[in-house]
Amino acid sequence: MESCQNVNLLQKEGSGSSSDAFKTRRLDRLLAEQIDKAFHKQTAQVCLENLAKIASEHSPIDLANAVSMLPSSLRPILFENFTTITRKVEFILNTDSSTRIAVFRYISDYETKKLLEEMTSQDAVFLLDDMSERRYRRILELLDQEKVEAIKEHKQHSRNSAGRLMSNEYFSFNGEMTVAEVAEVIKENPGIEFTRILFVTDFDQKLLGFITSRHLIVNPPYVKLKEMLSPVCNTVTPDATREEVVDVMQRYKVAALPVVDESHRMLGAIGYDDVMEAMEDIADETMACMAGTGENVREPESVIKRFFCRAPWLIVTLLAGLLNMSVMNVFQQYEGIFLTFVFFFVPLVTGMSGNIGLQCSTVLVRNMALGLLTQATKKEVIRSELYLGFLNGAVFGVLSGFFVFCLNIQGITVMTASPVVVGLIVGVGLFGACITGTLLGVFSPLAFSRFGVDPAVASGPIVTAFNDFLSMTIYFVIAILLSNVFMV
Repeated sequence: MESCQNVNLLQKEGSGSSSDAFKTRRLDRLLAEQIDKAFHKQTAQVCLENLAKIASEHSPIDLANAVSMLPSSLRPILFENFTTITRKVEFILNTDSSTRIAVFRYISDYETKKLLEEMTSQDAVFLLDDMSERRYRRILELLDQEKVEAIKEHKQHSRNSAGRLMSNEYFSFNGEMTVAEVAEVIKENPGIEFTRILFVTDFDQKLLGFITSRHLIVNPPYVKLKEMLSPVCNTVTPDATREEVVDVMQRYKVAALPVVDESHRMLGAIGYDDVMEAMEDIADETMACMAGTGENVREPESVIKRFFCRAPWLIVTLLAGLLNMSVMNVFQQYEGIFLTFVFFFVPLVTGMSGNIGLQCSTVLVRNMALGLLTQATKKEVIRSELYLGFLNGAVFGVLSGFFVFCLNIQGITVMTASPVVVGLIVGVGLFGACITGTLLGVFSPLAFSRFGVDPAVASGPIVTAFNDFLSMTIYFVIAILLSNVFMV
């Protein structure tokens, strides 16, 4: 019923324009419009009837995404119109952090307890992260002790670690068990969805290998698991970073990654869905860092909050701009031909060198994020980027000098300077500035990484500001030297 309703909603809207190509995005917009219209009905009864209809006809996952387009005050009311606890859980797990916070402020501790009881401990910790410490403690007092212990065990791991990503609800069997016994256990635990990969352990819970669900179908009931298990080639410890987990699962295409302790005892398992969410978080954080902001790019936030997330980064740019003005003020003592054309080409120099440096740093940050920049390949990658930067500087330096020469504008070629000299000064100056940008773009990500700072910062305003200062200074120095040689 839900999927058919969603398809009908899209068909009524039509195919849409090329800029609105994604059907899911159009669906989110249409659902948000429906919810918004329901809130503007003339009577409260009509409003609630329309909300109840929307909540019953559409998937909670679709509504969880669409509701983020609405004001925060309206989101808990839609949540309350879900008729079953299962649909409420599905909605709250798939919506954004701001919606969860709005819902938690609206519902009681007892209703929050009912939601958590229907979830795994992994999902429960995910939700509890959005609560205040005081309310977190109140909720734990309402839950049964077994659930509390599972939540505390999960929460002890750092937020971006394998221990937090792993699920403690998976199937693990002793190698002496038969296919028939395993099938019976799976039937008795329908709530555990981790059935594609079944892990095999010994009596001390040490991981021996795994079997797939297909083994249970194609093998006779009397066959023991140890007779058909496959070895586990890849495992991680609970303190492994999420980046390490993503790298392993991407590289080896494993459907489930076991988490083990130092003794190789099974602690949990990480599924592909969890890794996909981790990849989205990593991408969002990297993009925000490269853009020079600490805001969550996936969630709508107030203008004031977004301002304070961006302001610290922009202060650096402001200070660098003031420093650049000081540099220009220092070089004002050089009169005549220098002031006539050198300052005229400053935007060209800073723009070209900045883009070249940004390209170098972005490529290196990508390689570092994907684990492609190892000790064995680091020198070759650095050498390649430096060669490319030098080539860019030489080619575009020659081109810029040639174009300046061809312009042959009387307003530029003043005093004793010929078009050839002006083109030479601009071209060599641009080459020097591009080399500066290349060096900064190549070595700044490595320096940031060495000191424990996210290398994505190297592509943000900090390095951009430093590049403007250094490239402009190099350009001025080269221009002064060449002007002294050719304009004595």
